[in-house]
Amino acid sequence: MRIKFSAALALFVMVSIGTFARSAENDSLPEKNPEPVKAASWYDKIQIRGYAQFRYNGLFVTNPDLKCDQCDKSWGGEPGFFFRRIRFVFFGQIHPRVYFYIQPDFASGGGNFGQIRDAYIDLGLDEKNEFRIRFGQSKMPFGFENLQSSQNRLPLDRDDALNSGLPNERDLGVLFYYAPEKIRKRFSYLTSSGLKGSGDYGVFGLGIYNGQGPNNLDQNETFHVVSRLTYPFQLASGQIIEGSLQAYAGKYVIPRNPKTDFDQTEFRDFRYGPSLIIYPQPFGLQMEYNWGRGPEYDPEIKDVKEAALGGGYVLASYMIKSGTRTFIPFSRYQYYKGGKKFELDATKHRVKELEIGVEWQFNKNFELVTMYTVSNRTFENSLNPDNTQKGSLLRLQAQVNF
Repeated sequence: MRIKFSAALALFVMVSIGTFARSAENDSLPEKNPEPVKAASWYDKIQIRGYAQFRYNGLFVTNPDLKCDQCDKSWGGEPGFFFRRIRFVFFGQIHPRVYFYIQPDFASGGGNFGQIRDAYIDLGLDEKNEFRIRFGQSKMPFGFENLQSSQNRLPLDRDDALNSGLPNERDLGVLFYYAPEKIRKRFSYLTSSGLKGSGDYGVFGLGIYNGQGPNNLDQNETFHVVSRLTYPFQLASGQIIEGSLQAYAGKYVIPRNPKTDFDQTEFRDFRYGPSLIIYPQPFGLQMEYNWGRGPEYDPEIKDVKEAALGGGYVLASYMIKSGTRTFIPFSRYQYYKGGKKFELDATKHRVKELEIGVEWQFNKNFELVTMYTVSNRTFENSLNPDNTQKGSLLRLQAQVNF
């Protein structure tokens, strides 16, 4: 027994010594440094996307003198194939609280040349970026359809009534936006899901801007002020309904023909109005209206005067999905009575227009819009003081998204 116990004790001591030796050896080895965290490169923070729109407005034209320069310069005259938009968007969250967005357009004003549409920076004031300040050139928060991207809009052009208040929807200024994180995600969903959302312009927006339109310098050292309050309510059924109130005010300097020292060029310019959006789930409805005052050419006195203005539209749609394809028939009626401040002599306009169309989305990268337009438009200024045009036409657009 003593021999066996001594042998066991000796074996235990030998194993203990060996284990201790191996442990000491391991402790003496230098520790391996963890893999260094690679800093994100600039190309990891910047994304690129875009779209292009190719149009033809020459089918079943009943009146070649019917046109709308604000809408689409390939209306009327000798219509041909036309690039309405060719846009690239460069954007990214380059810092947890700094976001940038730059969008040039290479098919503006009837010619294929480059022009900045958007160029701004969002500075987050809190960790969730629920409070933001925007610096630069961007869309001004007035009207749902004005804020809605042309990439998502159903009708080929924006309505005259609200869009006439903001040429190209944009201007240079400083804006404050607020939206809780939950609603910012809802705004994102309304766009990414194909429900034709307007994007994230806050639940509340307030700002100042030059007032002369994008890519233009201020001409009277007087800022415009704009504000918007909106909220997308989600019902228990999942249906989302958005209601908005918006307004802006300022003074605008109009282009005159001819311009003399005796002509008034600066006029009061203010508008206000509501929006109601029922997103197409599957039936959709959009209604917007605005009232206000601004410059307008008067053919009777052959001069520009301050006058009341008003107008809006109602749009109905129905979304049908089949696999990767989406089919959306729609119809819009619009009305506008007022001047267009950015046109010569604040051209007098009277618009009554009905559009019936359908959007085919073959996949996420290609869609086709066919739209029949019946229009009654009056547009008068010093060069054309008696001009009312009525007619109809079929309009086609192919759009590629990338």
